[in-house]
Amino acid sequence: MQNKPAPLIAAHRGASRAERENTVEAFARAVEMQADMVELDVRLSADHQLVVHHDPEVHGLGPIAGLCADELPPYVPTLAAALDACASLQVNVEIKSDPDEPGYDPHHRLTRLVVESLRNDRRGQRYIVSSFDRVVIDLVKELDPEMATGFLYNVSTRPGRIVEACLRDGHQAIHPSYRPLVRRTVEQAIEAGLQVNVWTVDDPGRMQLLADWGASAIITNVPDVAIQTLR
Repeated sequence: MQNKPAPLIAAHRGASRAERENTVEAFARAVEMQADMVELDVRLSADHQLVVHHDPEVHGLGPIAGLCADELPPYVPTLAAALDACASLQVNVEIKSDPDEPGYDPHHRLTRLVVESLRNDRRGQRYIVSSFDRVVIDLVKELDPEMATGFLYNVSTRPGRIVEACLRDGHQAIHPSYRPLVRRTVEQAIEAGLQVNVWTVDDPGRMQLLADWGASAIITNVPDVAIQTLR
């Protein structure tokens, strides 16, 4: 039997066990650890700057959507600074879009600005854009058909339908949580030509199991552990 290719190792919000997550330091540490990829979260400030932060609010300051970029603490980088810190690594840019969060924009200006920014970046081929919001990744494809896209999801009673929909709409990957994931979903997606980038996996035994199943990438808070386990 032919061996499956080893999955890429993606540093979740950078090397977030070693450094503060979603910071320049976390991304630089992921480079030092020799991860293959970095995953990060992008939001829009009140003055329409692309900034990297997971939560919709900054503790003690309030919603990012209500703050200008120069009002954010120094540890919250711009997307440009974060991408520079990732050096030559591949980058999974997650667009945060949740109607229940402050600053939600049904016109998706954030998505449009992210696509514009990445399209103008000389390293454009190294990016994949993901979101839990299917409208977002569909819009990314509409704006730039060449941009790689992946659909994030946590729980699904019909994962086969997700695979079919991503294929139909031209997306390149599914990004499932590891918790409900079963081998058949991985195999079905890989057979269909989709990547399967699984989050967030910190246990070495689970990493090895997913590698045996054929996962394309392991998204982890501990890329150093993943490297020791899978390389």
